Amino acid sequence: MTRPLRFNAFVMHTNSHIQHGHWRRPDARQVDFQDVDLWIDLARLLEDAKFDAMFFADVTGLYGDADADFEVYARHGLQIPSHDPTVLLGALAVSTTDLGLALTSNVAQNHPFNFARQVSTLDHISRGRIAWNIVTGTQDNGARNFGLPQLTDHSERYRWAQEYVDVVYKLWEGSWDDGALLKDKERGIYADASKIHKIYHEGPRYRVEGPHLPSPSPQRTPLLFQAGSSASGRRFAAANAEATFIIAPSPAIAKRQIDETRALAVEYGREPDDITFFQGLSFIIGDTEIEAHEKAEEYERYASTEGYLAHSALVDKTGRVYDPKTPLKDIDTNTARGFLSWTSQAVTDREPLVEDVALISRRSSRVVGTPDQIADRLVEWQAAGIDGVNVVNWVLPGSFEEFAEKVLPVLRERGLAQSEYAPGPLRQKLFGSPLLNERHPAARYRGAFAHGATTWAEADDLRAQGLLPAAV
Repeated sequence: MTRPLRFNAFVMHTNSHIQHGHWRRPDARQVDFQDVDLWIDLARLLEDAKFDAMFFADVTGLYGDADADFEVYARHGLQIPSHDPTVLLGALAVSTTDLGLALTSNVAQNHPFNFARQVSTLDHISRGRIAWNIVTGTQDNGARNFGLPQLTDHSERYRWAQEYVDVVYKLWEGSWDDGALLKDKERGIYADASKIHKIYHEGPRYRVEGPHLPSPSPQRTPLLFQAGSSASGRRFAAANAEATFIIAPSPAIAKRQIDETRALAVEYGREPDDITFFQGLSFIIGDTEIEAHEKAEEYERYASTEGYLAHSALVDKTGRVYDPKTPLKDIDTNTARGFLSWTSQAVTDREPLVEDVALISRRSSRVVGTPDQIADRLVEWQAAGIDGVNVVNWVLPGSFEEFAEKVLPVLRERGLAQSEYAPGPLRQKLFGSPLLNERHPAARYRGAFAHGATTWAEADDLRAQGLLPAAV
């Protein structure tokens, strides 16, 4: 039986996100990305089309060499200027009823206590439709913006991320017991303090007392996305993610990554299907094959090679940008290791170069054809193991209007896209339950803090006795 694919709109609160140069097109409204009505209208369009979620990427710094001129980025509007998606989600939450809303936030940009509070607030406002894309950062400039000398070592960033999620899991899952919120006007008891707990987390980076200030939101923990494709990233996803975003250059390469990550999930005590995979794809749609390829040629007129190269710039461990002609075998970098691996696997007829990263990301993740040909291609991707697609736009809102009007009806006829939303919060729509399943590591914190500790000293004693969770 054919199972429906899931579809997210992969966007960013900026002018030029993935497909660089297309903001110059007459039909491109992303040049006015600061206009909240653009996003509200787009969210409603996506909801009418029964997209599963609107997935916002984000960065906290400039790409490339942190000490170099950033003129090319400003000239293209390539993620500068960009705005905070977390703030925007509040407006979108009250303008929609079923569409999932995913934000990206890296572990350096917000203290976990404050972040947990923000996300719980959004999950309440949206009635349980928030997802979090967990990232570790990719720019030296971004690291400097938060007081670090440069981007932390790749493996260390994932150790940092593991403690970060450990803190927020404790706050979301363990700080409030079920039934703690009473709202009892007759007895004058709003919340039962005996069911609200401090977490007393103490680890290498964070010391957080708690309790979590918001009461439990409909999902408690937001739906958890993760986008790392390196060895460290795959392990982190296997332990923590419910959905993983990939941009593999072919179904065969996607299958290898998916199979490896699902096998790792079993090592962490989870089931292979506890993780879903979303492939990033762009679409050029024609009523005929000839029309589709003519449109592809027209799209090439707007494509900015300079923009693609700037976006995919690789830096060494001192922060200097590699020349585009550098062989990938000579690269030693703290970032984009998954893209390096994919490119090396995709270029087999010669020595792959840095510039191939941009070329592969530009060409291999686009699908050109009629709606039926696109559906055929998506069947191939589904056979490789993907569960959904992050649809990457060329222009806003036109790319999504066209996909909704021309492709989704064909996919629905084949049983490859949903016709209606399932009820309940986002996790329930996707997995059948509003809460994380018991195999997820966050579940171990449910009921783990009903220890009665009222001071750090008492908490330390309980931790020494194994009665209070230690930091991971």
